[in-house]
Amino acid sequence: MELILIRHFQTKGNLEGRYIGVTDEPLLQSEEVHRLAAALRERLAGVEAVCASPLKRCVETAALLFPAITPVLYPGLRECDFGLFENKNYEELKGLPEYQRWLDSGGRIPFPQGEGRDAFCRRCCGAFHQAVEQLLQKGVGCGAVVFHGGGIMAALESIDPRKRDFYSWQVKNGGGYRLRLDEKEWLQNVPGQRTFESCEPLLIE
Repeated sequence: MELILIRHFQTKGNLEGRYIGVTDEPLLQSEEVHRLAAALRERLAGVEAVCASPLKRCVETAALLFPAITPVLYPGLRECDFGLFENKNYEELKGLPEYQRWLDSGGRIPFPQGEGRDAFCRRCCGAFHQAVEQLLQKGVGCGAVVFHGGGIMAALESIDPRKRDFYSWQVKNGGGYRLRLDEKEWLQNVPGQRTFESCEPLLIE
């Protein structure tokens, strides 16, 4: 099966460099968003089914890219809860000792009053594997998952045969990856024993 992972288009918070996790803001209504959507839509004509995070920015991205397909929503694909850092940017956080401790940890300690990376990855990867299983069980030849940057990073880290780091998979708004999966391997193996056969960036101009 071909599987395309897509990060939602830009929001106001993304434009301002804010930590947008559980904040349920809509997409930025800009010419650039609609231009990128039109360019990407042409490359995704073969998609048969769509899964998505239930947050507005993902649902709206799916509607722009796949207007004829109703996405199946998976609550577990939501972005991480950034807790004390939620909806704030570097300038607003740089004086906080909690923020410096988090930076010094390389992003590995839990967000204060928020979600830890390990818990987030377990939650998001569980939903991702469930979504892929259901696409495969339906016999989908080409599916898409529209979710968040952190979710894409977590999902690909969990299935990368080369075991690259979480941060190796960062992707811009509207970017993503095109994967090839072995249906038999995914349906017979449990999470942790599944990989992709190939993975290429989904490039947009």
